Amino acid sequence: MPIKFNALQVSQLITRTRGFSLIEMMVVVAILGILAMVALPSSMSKIVREQITAAMPLADIAKAPIAAAWSLSQVMLANNAEADLPSPDKVVSNFISALEIDHGAIHMTFGNKAHPQIKDKVLSLRPAVIEESKVVPVAWVCGYAEAPENMTVKGINRTNISEEYLPRLCR
Repeated sequence: MPIKFNALQVSQLITRTRGFSLIEMMVVVAILGILAMVALPSSMSKIVREQITAAMPLADIAKAPIAAAWSLSQVMLANNAEADLPSPDKVVSNFISALEIDHGAIHMTFGNKAHPQIKDKVLSLRPAVIEESKVVPVAWVCGYAEAPENMTVKGINRTNISEEYLPRLCR
């Protein structure tokens, strides 16, 4: 014997199986929102770290004269002029708005196209030397990093960028 359905039963059956309910959709949207909130800060840190890493080669133009002055006379250059570099605001790149030499230390100020988290912040690269030896090359200490054993760090660390944004070499 065939089963008979009335119009109300058929309507209810179709309504139930048509798709997701509003509450199910809201739960899915909430979960996606939470996942997005977790993912964004980690990608922001990566972007900032990549900008810092991309800016580091600019310091090479100051490293060479500082290392040469140390190996020749065991003195640290006091400023950009002694290194035959233009004034700090004239040594710039996409992410650096100024590069300053101060008693051997290289201070890079972030600006121009730099991420707002590091804009107007400074990263210092300081020379580490063995004072009794001109032959040992200058090592460079980045940011908050420790000096190599038996080496003396010259210059002041002006780094004011949060450690979470710095490359491992600078922490």
